[in-house]
Amino acid sequence: MASVVTVLIKALMCGFIITTAANTCTTVYLHRALSHRALTVHPFVAWIFRAVLWLTTGIKPKEWVAVHRKHHAFTDMEGDPHSPVLLGWKKVQMKNVMLYRNTAADPDVISRYAKDLPDDKWDRAFFGHNKTGLILGIAIAMFLLGPVTGFLAAFFHANMYLAGSAAVNALGHHFGRRPYPNQATNLQWLAFCTMGEGLHNNHHAAPSSPRLKHKWYQIDPGWWVIRTLSIFKLAKLRFSDIRLVQNARVNAS
Repeated sequence: MASVVTVLIKALMCGFIITTAANTCTTVYLHRALSHRALTVHPFVAWIFRAVLWLTTGIKPKEWVAVHRKHHAFTDMEGDPHSPVLLGWKKVQMKNVMLYRNTAADPDVISRYAKDLPDDKWDRAFFGHNKTGLILGIAIAMFLLGPVTGFLAAFFHANMYLAGSAAVNALGHHFGRRPYPNQATNLQWLAFCTMGEGLHNNHHAAPSSPRLKHKWYQIDPGWWVIRTLSIFKLAKLRFSDIRLVQNARVNAS
Protein backbone atom coordinates (compact mmCIF):
# COMPACT_ATOMS: atom_id res chain seq x y z
CA MET A 1 0.00 0.00 0.00
CA ALA A 2 2.80 2.39 0.91
CA SER A 3 4.51 1.76 -2.44
CA VAL A 4 1.28 2.51 -4.32
CA VAL A 5 0.88 5.81 -2.46
CA THR A 6 4.52 6.65 -3.17
CA VAL A 7 4.05 6.00 -6.88
CA LEU A 8 0.90 8.12 -6.97
CA ILE A 9 2.55 11.01 -5.13
CA LYS A 10 5.63 10.87 -7.37
CA ALA A 11 3.45 10.71 -10.49
CA LEU A 12 1.31 13.62 -9.30
CA MET A 13 4.37 15.75 -8.56
CA CYS A 14 5.95 14.95 -11.91
CA GLY A 15 2.64 15.61 -13.65
CA PHE A 16 2.47 18.99 -11.96
CA ILE A 17 6.00 19.84 -13.12
CA ILE A 18 5.15 18.85 -16.70
CA THR A 19 1.95 20.91 -16.56
CA THR A 20 3.84 23.92 -15.24
CA ALA A 21 6.28 23.64 -18.16
CA ALA A 22 3.41 23.34 -20.64
CA ASN A 23 1.55 26.29 -19.09
CA THR A 24 4.72 28.39 -19.19
CA CYS A 25 5.21 27.70 -22.89
CA THR A 26 1.53 28.35 -23.55
CA THR A 27 1.32 31.73 -21.84
CA VAL A 28 4.76 33.07 -22.75
CA TYR A 29 5.13 31.71 -26.28
CA LEU A 30 1.73 30.84 -27.75
CA HIS A 31 -0.22 33.58 -26.05
CA ARG A 32 1.93 36.61 -25.37
CA ALA A 33 4.65 36.17 -28.01
CA LEU A 34 2.86 34.65 -31.01
CA SER A 35 -0.79 35.62 -30.62
CA HIS A 36 -0.31 39.22 -29.48
CA ARG A 37 3.31 39.94 -30.45
CA ALA A 38 3.86 41.37 -26.96
CA LEU A 39 7.43 40.08 -27.09
CA THR A 40 9.82 38.31 -29.39
CA VAL A 41 12.09 35.54 -28.17
CA HIS A 42 15.48 34.33 -29.35
CA PRO A 43 15.12 31.65 -32.08
CA PHE A 44 16.72 28.99 -29.89
CA VAL A 45 14.34 29.78 -27.02
CA ALA A 46 11.42 29.67 -29.47
CA TRP A 47 12.59 26.23 -30.61
CA ILE A 48 12.65 25.00 -27.01
CA PHE A 49 9.15 26.33 -26.41
CA ARG A 50 7.93 24.60 -29.56
CA ALA A 51 9.59 21.31 -28.60
CA VAL A 52 8.15 21.34 -25.07
CA LEU A 53 4.66 22.11 -26.40
CA TRP A 54 4.99 19.34 -29.01
CA LEU A 55 5.96 16.77 -26.39
CA THR A 56 3.55 17.85 -23.64
CA THR A 57 0.44 19.03 -25.51
CA GLY A 58 0.71 18.21 -29.21
CA ILE A 59 -0.53 21.74 -29.94
CA LYS A 60 0.21 23.20 -33.36
CA PRO A 61 1.10 26.84 -32.63
CA LYS A 62 -0.66 28.34 -35.63
CA GLU A 63 -3.89 26.56 -34.70
CA TRP A 64 -3.75 27.79 -31.10
CA VAL A 65 -2.96 31.31 -32.28
CA ALA A 66 -5.78 31.32 -34.82
CA VAL A 67 -8.37 30.16 -32.29
CA HIS A 68 -7.21 32.69 -29.73
CA ARG A 69 -7.15 35.60 -32.18
CA LYS A 70 -10.67 34.73 -33.28
CA HIS A 71 -11.70 34.77 -29.62
CA HIS A 72 -10.41 38.33 -29.33
CA ALA A 73 -12.06 39.35 -32.59
CA PHE A 74 -15.48 38.14 -31.38
CA THR A 75 -15.15 38.15 -27.60
CA ASP A 76 -18.40 36.90 -26.08
CA MET A 77 -20.26 37.58 -29.32
CA GLU A 78 -21.47 35.30 -32.09
CA GLY A 79 -18.31 33.84 -33.60
CA ASP A 80 -16.39 33.46 -30.34
CA PRO A 81 -15.04 29.87 -30.34
CA HIS A 82 -15.59 29.35 -26.60
CA SER A 83 -17.76 32.00 -24.97
CA PRO A 84 -19.48 31.07 -21.68
CA VAL A 85 -21.74 34.08 -22.20
CA LEU A 86 -23.16 32.34 -25.28
CA LEU A 87 -22.75 28.70 -24.31
CA GLY A 88 -22.71 28.70 -20.50
CA TRP A 89 -19.59 28.27 -18.39
CA LYS A 90 -20.29 24.62 -17.61
CA LYS A 91 -20.42 23.67 -21.29
CA VAL A 92 -17.20 25.54 -22.05
CA GLN A 93 -15.46 23.93 -19.07
CA MET A 94 -16.54 20.43 -20.03
CA LYS A 95 -16.26 20.72 -23.82
CA ASN A 96 -13.41 23.17 -24.27
CA VAL A 97 -11.28 20.63 -26.17
CA MET A 98 -14.11 19.91 -28.61
CA LEU A 99 -14.78 23.63 -29.12
CA TYR A 100 -11.09 24.23 -29.76
CA ARG A 101 -10.78 21.36 -32.22
CA ASN A 102 -13.89 22.40 -34.15
CA THR A 103 -12.47 25.88 -34.71
CA ALA A 104 -8.89 24.75 -35.33
CA ALA A 105 -10.11 22.29 -37.99
CA ASP A 106 -11.52 25.14 -40.10
CA PRO A 107 -8.89 26.05 -42.73
CA ASP A 108 -10.50 29.46 -43.25
CA VAL A 109 -9.87 30.32 -39.58
CA ILE A 110 -6.23 29.29 -39.87
CA SER A 111 -5.64 31.21 -43.09
CA ARG A 112 -7.34 34.34 -41.77
CA TYR A 113 -5.98 34.50 -38.23
CA ALA A 114 -2.59 32.80 -38.52
CA LYS A 115 -1.38 33.76 -41.97
CA ASP A 116 1.80 35.17 -40.39
CA LEU A 117 2.76 31.71 -39.11
CA PRO A 118 3.53 29.52 -42.13
CA ASP A 119 4.93 26.04 -41.58
CA ASP A 120 8.71 25.80 -41.56
CA LYS A 121 11.07 22.83 -41.83
CA TRP A 122 10.64 21.97 -38.14
CA ASP A 123 6.85 21.87 -38.50
CA ARG A 124 7.09 19.65 -41.55
CA ALA A 125 9.57 17.29 -39.90
CA PHE A 126 8.37 17.26 -36.28
CA PHE A 127 6.13 19.90 -34.73
CA GLY A 128 3.31 19.60 -37.24
CA HIS A 129 2.77 15.96 -36.27
CA ASN A 130 0.94 16.36 -32.97
CA LYS A 131 0.16 12.72 -32.24
CA THR A 132 3.81 11.81 -32.74
CA GLY A 133 4.82 14.45 -30.21
CA LEU A 134 2.35 13.26 -27.60
CA ILE A 135 3.32 9.59 -27.99
CA LEU A 136 7.01 10.48 -27.78
CA GLY A 137 6.40 12.66 -24.73
CA ILE A 138 4.62 9.84 -22.91
CA ALA A 139 7.36 7.40 -23.93
CA ILE A 140 10.05 9.73 -22.53
CA ALA A 141 8.15 10.08 -19.25
CA MET A 142 7.78 6.29 -18.97
CA PHE A 143 11.47 5.78 -19.75
CA LEU A 144 12.67 8.34 -17.20
CA LEU A 145 10.17 7.58 -14.41
CA GLY A 146 9.34 3.96 -15.04
CA PRO A 147 6.37 2.67 -17.06
CA VAL A 148 3.70 2.99 -14.36
CA THR A 149 4.84 6.26 -12.79
CA GLY A 150 5.52 7.82 -16.19
CA PHE A 151 2.12 6.86 -17.58
CA LEU A 152 0.33 8.15 -14.48
CA ALA A 153 2.34 11.39 -14.62
CA ALA A 154 1.24 11.88 -18.23
CA PHE A 155 -2.36 11.13 -17.22
CA PHE A 156 -2.31 13.64 -14.36
CA HIS A 157 -0.65 16.24 -16.58
CA ALA A 158 -3.24 15.87 -19.34
CA ASN A 159 -6.10 16.38 -16.91
CA MET A 160 -4.48 19.34 -15.13
CA TYR A 161 -3.48 21.10 -18.33
CA LEU A 162 -6.83 20.65 -20.06
CA ALA A 163 -8.79 21.62 -16.95
CA GLY A 164 -6.71 24.77 -16.48
CA SER A 165 -7.01 25.82 -20.12
CA ALA A 166 -10.76 25.27 -20.03
CA ALA A 167 -11.06 27.22 -16.78
CA VAL A 168 -9.43 30.30 -18.33
CA ASN A 169 -12.05 30.26 -21.08
CA ALA A 170 -15.00 29.27 -18.88
CA LEU A 171 -14.48 30.54 -15.33
CA GLY A 172 -12.36 33.42 -16.64
CA HIS A 173 -15.38 34.89 -18.39
CA HIS A 174 -17.91 34.22 -15.64
CA PHE A 175 -16.56 34.32 -12.06
CA GLY A 176 -14.18 36.83 -10.51
CA ARG A 177 -13.37 40.53 -10.48
CA ARG A 178 -13.87 42.92 -13.39
CA PRO A 179 -11.80 46.05 -12.75
CA TYR A 180 -12.01 46.88 -16.47
CA PRO A 181 -15.20 47.02 -18.57
CA ASN A 182 -14.99 43.70 -20.37
CA GLN A 183 -16.64 40.31 -19.82
CA ALA A 184 -13.41 38.56 -18.77
CA THR A 185 -12.55 38.24 -15.08
CA ASN A 186 -9.53 38.11 -12.77
CA LEU A 187 -9.08 34.98 -10.66
CA GLN A 188 -5.75 35.05 -8.82
CA TRP A 189 -5.97 31.40 -7.80
CA LEU A 190 -6.39 30.46 -11.47
CA ALA A 191 -3.42 32.67 -12.35
CA PHE A 192 -1.31 30.60 -9.93
CA CYS A 193 -2.40 27.41 -11.73
CA THR A 194 -1.87 28.74 -15.27
CA MET A 195 1.27 30.90 -14.95
CA GLY A 196 -0.72 34.13 -15.00
CA GLU A 197 -3.56 33.39 -17.42
CA GLY A 198 -6.17 33.77 -14.68
CA LEU A 199 -5.67 37.56 -14.76
CA HIS A 200 -7.93 37.47 -17.78
CA ASN A 201 -9.79 40.76 -17.30
CA ASN A 202 -6.44 42.54 -17.25
CA HIS A 203 -5.42 40.76 -20.44
CA HIS A 204 -8.52 41.77 -22.37
CA ALA A 205 -8.02 45.36 -21.21
CA ALA A 206 -4.41 45.39 -22.48
CA PRO A 207 -3.98 42.41 -24.85
CA SER A 208 -0.66 43.55 -26.34
CA SER A 209 1.04 43.90 -22.95
CA PRO A 210 3.55 41.16 -22.03
CA ARG A 211 2.61 41.66 -18.36
CA LEU A 212 -0.78 40.42 -17.10
CA LYS A 213 -0.48 41.86 -13.58
CA HIS A 214 -1.65 45.47 -13.34
CA LYS A 215 -1.52 45.95 -9.55
CA TRP A 216 1.41 45.43 -7.19
CA TYR A 217 -0.43 42.70 -5.27
CA GLN A 218 -1.29 40.64 -8.35
CA ILE A 219 0.98 37.72 -9.20
CA ASP A 220 1.81 36.73 -12.76
CA PRO A 221 4.37 33.89 -12.82
CA GLY A 222 4.64 34.07 -16.60
CA TRP A 223 5.94 37.61 -16.26
CA TRP A 224 8.79 36.33 -14.07
CA VAL A 225 9.87 34.06 -16.92
CA ILE A 226 9.62 36.88 -19.46
CA ARG A 227 11.64 39.26 -17.28
CA THR A 228 14.32 36.62 -16.80
CA LEU A 229 14.56 36.00 -20.53
CA SER A 230 14.70 39.75 -21.09
CA ILE A 231 17.53 40.21 -18.58
CA PHE A 232 19.61 37.62 -20.42
CA LYS A 233 18.79 39.22 -23.80
CA LEU A 234 16.78 36.17 -24.85
CA ALA A 235 13.55 38.13 -25.25
CA LYS A 236 12.67 41.62 -26.42
CA LEU A 237 9.53 43.28 -25.07
CA ARG A 238 7.21 45.21 -27.34
CA PHE A 239 6.85 47.62 -24.41
CA SER A 240 7.19 47.15 -20.66
CA ASP A 241 4.29 49.29 -19.44
CA ILE A 242 0.54 48.64 -19.50
CA ARG A 243 -1.21 50.09 -22.54
CA LEU A 244 -4.96 49.79 -22.27
CA VAL A 245 -7.26 49.49 -25.24
CA GLN A 246 -9.72 52.30 -25.91
CA ASN A 247 -12.32 52.79 -23.16
CA ALA A 248 -10.64 50.24 -20.89
CA ARG A 249 -10.14 52.82 -18.13
CA VAL A 250 -13.83 53.33 -17.45
CA ASN A 251 -14.14 51.01 -14.46
CA ALA A 252 -10.46 50.66 -13.57
CA SER A 253 -9.56 51.13 -9.93
